[in-house]
Amino acid sequence: MTKTAVPHFSGILGSDAFPIEAARYRLIWSEICPWSQRVAILRRLLGLEDIISEGKVNPVITEKGWQFSLDEGHRDPILDVDYVMAIYKKTDPNYPGRATIPVIVDVTTKKIVNNESQEIMQQIETNFTDFVKTDAPDLYPENLRTEIDALNAILLAEINQGVYKIKGAKTQADYEKYFHIFFNRLDQLEARLADSRFLFGDQLTDSDIRLYVSLARFDVAYYTTFRANRNRLIDFPNLWRYAKELYQMPAFRETTNFDAIKKGFALNNLEENPNQIVPLGPDTSIWDQ
Repeated sequence: MTKTAVPHFSGILGSDAFPIEAARYRLIWSEICPWSQRVAILRRLLGLEDIISEGKVNPVITEKGWQFSLDEGHRDPILDVDYVMAIYKKTDPNYPGRATIPVIVDVTTKKIVNNESQEIMQQIETNFTDFVKTDAPDLYPENLRTEIDALNAILLAEINQGVYKIKGAKTQADYEKYFHIFFNRLDQLEARLADSRFLFGDQLTDSDIRLYVSLARFDVAYYTTFRANRNRLIDFPNLWRYAKELYQMPAFRETTNFDAIKKGFALNNLEENPNQIVPLGPDTSIWDQ
């Protein structure tokens, strides 16, 4: 799940090559993966379920990669494939990399349009405006785009990828450097939310989705598995209030599966967890309080 360089499919949703049509596109994602969950949240917030269908893969990665083992017959019912890699090979028979998620697939060809979550999100936010539900929030308003882009760059480097830098540190010095960068940024976000409902006041934006997916995994995975253990999320009063408020929104809540997150992080690290023990805690019912 670490965001590493992979060959990039760069099709543009809403372009002449990929026009917006009902049920033409399919999002492939997993409940464990923060990069793909943010696209799943966006899709539901904007009410694009009839435009973009969804397929979910098992949170536990197999030797062959992401598998559609949650579906009957262990195959995606729309794309008729068993592994995400099959979609990559259909798109490019000589594809040299690993199959990552999220991917947006053109159902008419069963080939990948785009596999970069940042690009997918911006294409949906800017090219699907005529198709979103009438009461959908404007997640990328023109008057805030410069500020949103600047904050998103920080969130990416210091929070979304930052926590993986902590886990991947090879020396004590690097671990401590990334540890302090990560928690110093959380401290700043905690202060920012002291008198603000969301990251940009009362306006729910793209940035809130990006921060949420890391916060949702903090106490159940990052705190222990990644040694990001100075504080838990629940120890930050403002961040905790903020995360719980987002969780009450159906688009966030219905795409957040804490059991899948625990299972995936435990069983996708067999070198560190050879006995395949899935932790029971922490108690996630407190997200409803």
